[in-house]
Amino acid sequence: METRMRIRARLAISVDGFVTTPTGWPAHTADPAFVSGESHGIREFLVGCEAALMGRTTFEPALSNDRWPWPGLDVFVLGSQLPPGTPSDVVADSDPARLLERIRATNRGGDVHLIGGPRTINAFRVLGALDTLELVVVPLLFGAGLRLTPALSPDAGLTFESTRPLPGGSVEIVYSCHADRATLPPRPASQTSPMTGA
Repeated sequence: METRMRIRARLAISVDGFVTTPTGWPAHTADPAFVSGESHGIREFLVGCEAALMGRTTFEPALSNDRWPWPGLDVFVLGSQLPPGTPSDVVADSDPARLLERIRATNRGGDVHLIGGPRTINAFRVLGALDTLELVVVPLLFGAGLRLTPALSPDAGLTFESTRPLPGGSVEIVYSCHADRATLPPRPASQTSPMTGA
């Protein structure tokens, strides 16, 4: 049976809804439990992944890292130009639909880790390509930083799949993303009249 590629966005978020710290770093890096490439369930997550997909803002800092963050993964970048020092096998395109086709053309059945900010995630959600949104809620309040919305459209439909506690007090929540959100009710469901349904 052929395995279908899934595009899985995974990002950390503070309890008060910020995906970056006030200084712009990913939320999980502020957690005292953070160990690069090890903590917050990333090892288990990457087991089924064969590719990493991200925007240029996420990609560029990796070029100055002591270690390549995506060993053994095909790397795709949403961007028109890549900086000097980019490995020759990194694929880039400024058009999300074209980049998606290139990912599909080379895929061998493994999943794609969609890394990066809400705008990049939303670009692939709009194409209907986002399969899961996986949030790691870190036990911290930031008070400022980049929020998940509105760059990731509030119209995104989410269906709960699973949750699990992680060492250090974080919680992983996984949602499938295959529809638009239903219209929000004008008042709490508990205030709906049992006689009229309104």
